[in-house]
Amino acid sequence: MSSPFRFTQPPSPRSATGRVAEVYEQLALDFGIDRPPTFVVLSSAPELMAPVWALMRESLIAGPGGRTGKELAALGVSLANRCPFCVDAHTVLLHATGDHALAERLARGETPENEGHARVLEWGRRTRVPGAGLEPFPFPREHAPAYLGTALAFHFINRVVSALLTEKLLPCNAQRLRPVRSLAGRTMAGTVRRTARPGAALPLLDDPGPGPGWAAGTAVGPAYAALRTAAAAGAGLLDAEDRTLVLEAVRSWDGAHPPLSWSALPDRARRPGARLALLAALAPYRITEEDVTAWRGPQHTDHCLVHLVAYGAFAAVDRIESAFAARVTQEAS
Repeated sequence: MSSPFRFTQPPSPRSATGRVAEVYEQLALDFGIDRPPTFVVLSSAPELMAPVWALMRESLIAGPGGRTGKELAALGVSLANRCPFCVDAHTVLLHATGDHALAERLARGETPENEGHARVLEWGRRTRVPGAGLEPFPFPREHAPAYLGTALAFHFINRVVSALLTEKLLPCNAQRLRPVRSLAGRTMAGTVRRTARPGAALPLLDDPGPGPGWAAGTAVGPAYAALRTAAAAGAGLLDAEDRTLVLEAVRSWDGAHPPLSWSALPDRARRPGARLALLAALAPYRITEEDVTAWRGPQHTDHCLVHLVAYGAFAAVDRIESAFAARVTQEAS
C-alpha cells in the first residue's frame, strides 16, 4: 500500500512514547480515529503535534456549540483552502453526526437546504480572507471561541495536510463512494456524538499562557497560544532576510490563491527556505519534490521540514487571526 506521506517518513505510531503516545490515546478516545495521518505526519515534532491536537480538540470537539455546525465551518475553511483530503474528512464526519442527507448534498457540491447550515458553511469559506465581513456570526456569540478556534485550527491543518500528505483520505480514494462515506461515518458516530470534557488536552502543553482575547476563559485560548509558540520555533530555520520576506508577503496577502506565475515567490535555487515557507502559507498544494530537495540537506531532518512548513502555515493563520482579534478589540472599545 502506498504511503499517504509526502517528503517525510514519520515514526511508527506503534513505537510512540511520552507525549506522542498521549496524543494518540486522546485521538482514539475523543476523535474516533486511531492514529490519523494528519497527526502522524506531525509526530516527528511532538512540540507541534500536541498543541495542534489541543486546539482542534478544545474547539471542534469539546467547545460549545453543536458538532454539525463546527464541522460545516471546518468544511468551509477546507473548501476555501482547496484541501481535498480535509473536505472528504469533514464530509465523512458529517455522516458521523447523523446528518447523512446534509453530508451527501455537500459531497455532490450542492448548497445545504437549511439556511443556517448554508450560512455557517459560507462563514467558514470567508475566513480565508483576512478582515472579511465575518459578522453577524451565524452562530450564538457565546459559541464564538469554539467556532473561531475550529476555523483557525483547520487553516493550519489544511496547510500541513496539503504540503505533507497526498490527497487520498482512504486507499484508492474509496471515500468518494457514498456507501463508504456513510459506513465510515457510522463507525465513528458513537465518539462524535459523545460530549467531551473541555480542557483534557491542556496537560499536554508546556505553560502556554491564556491566549487571545476572543478565547478568554476557555480552553481554546491556551491551546492557540501553545500552537503559536511552537510554530514560531520554525523561524530559526530561516535567516533574517528570508523571515522578513515571508512575513511581509503574508502581511500583504488578501486571501486570494496566488497565480501560477507568481513573481513574489522566491527562487528555488537562491532562497529555497523562504520559498517553502511562503508556499506553506499561501499555496501549500504547490510544494514539489524539487522545492523540498533544494532546501533539504544532511542538516535538515523530518523534524526540521515539519517545523518549516508549520512556520509558514502559522504565518497565514496569524494573519487571519489578527482580523478576529481586531474585531473583538473594536467591539470592546
